[in-house]
Amino acid sequence: TKTMIAYLSGAMEFANDEGAAWRNNVSLWLNNELGHKAIDPVLESAKIVEENNAEDYREWKSSDPERYANFIKLCVKNDINIVRNKADYIICLWDANVIKGAGTHAEVTLAFELNKPVYLINKLPLMDLSGWIMACSTEIFNDFNQLKEFLIKHYS
Repeated sequence: TKTMIAYLSGAMEFANDEGAAWRNNVSLWLNNELGHKAIDPVLESAKIVEENNAEDYREWKSSDPERYANFIKLCVKNDINIVRNKADYIICLWDANVIKGAGTHAEVTLAFELNKPVYLINKLPLMDLSGWIMACSTEIFNDFNQLKEFLIKHYS
């Protein structure tokens, strides 16, 4: 049987620690409880930073916007490729930090277009949750514990 792969979508650019902590916790849980693999875009972009000697890429946003955009393009293409060709489902943390960004919106929409399940943990008041994002979500949860209960029932 094929190992299921989850892509961990959520804020990075405007999140504390790029959202590394929750992704690490969920990755470990998925592996230990369900035997699923997680693809973490924080780790993915770290590889791209290293491969391109781009440790200071954030400074380029103001000093060299074209260089910055060209570097981020590599990350965008990589994330799209993962959602399209590797992930079986998406786990998305939707919180205030995603509002200023765009990648999470795009990943959720792409997964919806590809008929891949989107499991959304919504941390906003329901009236502040985008109808578009609601429509693209397969299931919406209030917290990670609800998500985990669902995943255990659904996948084990």
